[in-house]
Amino acid sequence: MKIYTKTGDKGETGLIGGKRVSKSDQRIIAYGAVDELNSTLGLALSVLQSNKQFSDLVEVLLQAQNDLFVVGSDLADPSFPKPGNTPRTDEKMASLLEPIIDRFESELEPITFFILPGGSMEASMLHKARAVARRAEVAVVSLSKVQTINPAIMLYLNRLSDLIFVAARLANKRLGVPDIAWRQRK
Repeated sequence: MKIYTKTGDKGETGLIGGKRVSKSDQRIIAYGAVDELNSTLGLALSVLQSNKQFSDLVEVLLQAQNDLFVVGSDLADPSFPKPGNTPRTDEKMASLLEPIIDRFESELEPITFFILPGGSMEASMLHKARAVARRAEVAVVSLSKVQTINPAIMLYLNRLSDLIFVAARLANKRLGVPDIAWRQRK
């Protein structure tokens, strides 16, 4: 099977179920942002996997990548809430992240300042992924204002961005690199 179909050459793409929409449709923008988040996590994972002290982070973020595939397919199927064969995001996916966030946070000092993205390369890549997660969340919220979507998607993306933020701080901590404090210009 060839990777190119030529069906999108005029600026349209197909959704699950066969409906054709513009590639600038808010639904396409939303699941494109989720795909970008997944790719950004993949980049961070390629660095984290080389260090055994991050094996727990790697396991969690690999699961998040798999979850994001479900989120993307959920967004690509406009038939929600009708039942079908498309995997759907559920609230449990978000609630499963909460004890992980709590566990990772227990290794960290409480935040007493605004944190700038950066520190180690590992943390910097995770901060980038967090920013992409927030943008994906905004794209999904915008879509939800004009089309019906599964509300569990917004919940999952919000919780995932929290997890990624904590993961970035944890990467710095485990590497002995301090978080970077924001300092107001005098």
